[in-house]
Amino acid sequence: MKKLLQKLLGDRGERAAVAFLKKLGYKILARQFRNDFGEVDIIAQDGETTVFVEVKTRRSADDGQPFEAVDRRKQAKITRVALAWLKKHGRLEQRARFDIVSILWPEENGEPQLSHYLNAFEPTGRGQLFS
Repeated sequence: MKKLLQKLLGDRGERAAVAFLKKLGYKILARQFRNDFGEVDIIAQDGETTVFVEVKTRRSADDGQPFEAVDRRKQAKITRVALAWLKKHGRLEQRARFDIVSILWPEENGEPQLSHYLNAFEPTGRGQLFS
């Protein structure tokens, strides 16, 4: 039951993040994109830049801020997903970045506290995405 409630909160957070990004003028290209390397929550276009967005939603900061859950291991996984997506879509020569949307949503009917971290981390690993 706890896993289901976490998934529902996560999905709700992703919908809030999409609405927020659209208000900023981002074009949403994909949601919950999966490939052999893992998943990225949102892929968006911000001007000429492809943006890979990780969304973290929690009910409280008792265990730390949501964005703190995007550790080096998670960053490496997102980087591999992003590289595969960029290759598949012929965008290796275009700018790309990694953002995090961190959401605290303590009450079911309350307003979320949303923080957007642009260029939240550099790609990790080796390969064409790295310079």
